[in-house]
Amino acid sequence: MAELISFAVPTQSDKVLLVWELSAGPPAEALSHSLAAVFSQFGLLYSVRVFPNAAVARPGFYAIIKFYSSRDAQKAQKACDGKPLFQTSPVKVRLSTRHKALQHRTFALNSSRCQELANYYFGFNGWSKRIIRLQELPGPEDEALTGPMQRRSFKFFCAVEVVLPPYGCKSPGVGIAEEPLHQPEEEGQSSFLMKRKTAQKLAIQSALADAFQKLAIVVLESGKVAVEYRPGEESIDAEGEEDLQSLIQVNCLQPGQREEECLSDFSLEEDELNP
Repeated sequence: MAELISFAVPTQSDKVLLVWELSAGPPAEALSHSLAAVFSQFGLLYSVRVFPNAAVARPGFYAIIKFYSSRDAQKAQKACDGKPLFQTSPVKVRLSTRHKALQHRTFALNSSRCQELANYYFGFNGWSKRIIRLQELPGPEDEALTGPMQRRSFKFFCAVEVVLPPYGCKSPGVGIAEEPLHQPEEEGQSSFLMKRKTAQKLAIQSALADAFQKLAIVVLESGKVAVEYRPGEESIDAEGEEDLQSLIQVNCLQPGQREEECLSDFSLEEDELNP
């Protein structure tokens, strides 16, 4: 059965692992790095968060690990449960069973996360972006001002296109970003130009994230990766390769493989609410 992976924050319980019985010796940051090193072997991770045990429990830590792929999460759970991993005593690993009511809510990934996900499944050479238009938009208050240093903000519109040549697919996206000037009369020229550049960058990032939202990654049982373009449509259930042939184009790229190599739940995190 094929798996559909959207460019969204993973909140489904079958993509979230709970790891406990972690030793009290190493600090939380060291545990986070060790857990990421172990579990990233099974697939791309969205996050690894380590917390101290409750005061009523014995000293130690537990962790919440989120995968983009439910298949990867299940493989990791089966392989790591009851194993010592990087410590002397075994750990317990379970799939999350909480927050099922939130599974219908979708939080879009930001542009950097989208690019990370695309690089992992499509390869660094498997996709590219093209800026179609980047235009400055004057605000109502700016039109009445006489000088550039008197304006109150920078606002830009951007239109981009994500291109996936191996799949014969293109996805357009648009975004608008505004960067305020709190005290324009006191802003220096360098700060003025930096604010303008920041507004441009944010508009491009917003448009890029919008373009990725129209794409979905399809991972087949064989390990091959396909892409589906579905603007404004609800997610569908992929039942098998035969059902996908009319919707997608299969490519020989394996997860994390470059194009040239192919040719030879728990509480929502802050970045989920503010992606």
